[in-house]
Amino acid sequence: MRVAAVDIGTNSTRLLIADLAGGAAVEAERRVVVTSLGRGVDATGMLAEEGIAQTVDVLGSFGAAIDAAGVERARAVATSATRDAANSGAFLDRAAAALGFRPDVVDGATEARLGFAGATGGIAGEAPFLMIDPGGGSTEFVFGTGAAESVHSVDIGSVRLTERALPDRPAERAEILAAAGIAAAVLEAVVLPGRPGTVIGVGGTYTSLAAISLGLPVYDRSRVHGSMLTRDDLGRMVDRLAGMTVEETAAIPSLDPARAPVSLGGAVVADAAVRRCGADRLTVSETDILDGVALSLGT
Repeated sequence: MRVAAVDIGTNSTRLLIADLAGGAAVEAERRVVVTSLGRGVDATGMLAEEGIAQTVDVLGSFGAAIDAAGVERARAVATSATRDAANSGAFLDRAAAALGFRPDVVDGATEARLGFAGATGGIAGEAPFLMIDPGGGSTEFVFGTGAAESVHSVDIGSVRLTERALPDRPAERAEILAAAGIAAAVLEAVVLPGRPGTVIGVGGTYTSLAAISLGLPVYDRSRVHGSMLTRDDLGRMVDRLAGMTVEETAAIPSLDPARAPVSLGGAVVADAAVRRCGADRLTVSETDILDGVALSLGT
């Protein structure tokens, strides 16, 4: 059965078209576009028209691709920014018209469980697993073996932290320390039931940092998937990005330039998340909530 999954996040909007076979989602097409839907939501509580328009435009192209691919079942999920915004209903009306079906606004726990299903389906390792997904507006932690056993979703992410604490690039050391302190304070709410055997990092923050750390001349999903990031690697990424302008960051060959404004904030959150769980490294996965949504369409 051919299915389609759409993830409408705080920073990016993504599409997966896949064929379900033998309990796995075999990718036919995958797209990601940085649409910055959640820019300003932390301060205003509203989705800005610019972000809405960009996202709706992308959703229109996704809807056309879904129709052309002969998809039998489809689902779109909207996450942190849409959950938080007072004008989310108006956005969802426009999103439904563009996409051809109405997105579901999922809570943090549902977002986390879908991400865990996608991540653990694509990475082998020693159980129990801990998935960490630092998004634009929230970060999810899911601990479990065959299924999610402990779920935490906290309101800190690359966009939110950038807007709160990292307005300038390059960033001064004092700004980095303050931002790390904010992230650490929010992450104190995360208490794990045990020590994970394998930590998996998913989402654009970890995959982008992995590509930079690997020194890739262009982004390569096959090289990123299954790669390792140590805590030292993450610390070096924070220091490197802190010393760069947004324009210099955008020029990194393997990085989507649209991610440059929030890359430093994402690196700070990614580093703080690994520190919070007490791990010294994680495995980066290209399979995530999109794959989890796709798999859910077969049940």
